[in-house]
Amino acid sequence: MTLDPDHKTILKAYLQRPRESLLWKLDGLSEREARLPRTPTGTNLLGIVKHAATMEIGYLGETFGRSWPTPEEIPWYGSEDPQADWYATPEESMEQIVDLYRRVWAFSDTTIDELPLDAPGHVAWWGEDVTLFRIIVHLTSDLTQHAGHADILRELADGSAGLKPGTSNLPEWDDAEQRAYVEKLTAIADGFAAG
Repeated sequence: MTLDPDHKTILKAYLQRPRESLLWKLDGLSEREARLPRTPTGTNLLGIVKHAATMEIGYLGETFGRSWPTPEEIPWYGSEDPQADWYATPEESMEQIVDLYRRVWAFSDTTIDELPLDAPGHVAWWGEDVTLFRIIVHLTSDLTQHAGHADILRELADGSAGLKPGTSNLPEWDDAEQRAYVEKLTAIADGFAAG
């Protein structure tokens, strides 16, 4: 398959969508709400954004021999805490994490802009040689999955849901219609209860 510069433009556009979605899921939340674990494993919205920034630094930096310009900004990178990139410490504000992620986008996009799609790289934690094309596809897939996680967590936080601001992708139901829908699904599920 021959990849031309237009393919790179398309790949970057698809990569940008989950990035923006992740940050949108933080809009209007307090520091507490952004950090609050919403699953038994501790998954939280701000942690997902911090993890996404860390992934991009690794995949579009280290994989291609490029270093993040200010390593002191990412003290959790290589931390002994295996979850260090999944939560913000008390010293890290939501504004700092969001600002870092926006700068990571620029860093990542520079890698994409400067290298050809068939540029070789090596993912140390996979033990595999890769191309820039493969990493962009992998990263887009990962970020899209995390954006889906964030969508659910935000819905649990305050009921906000959807692909992007102003687009919920849900029926425009009032509270009674929404409750009736959930009750309908619950009744269907209860019909399969072990008896």
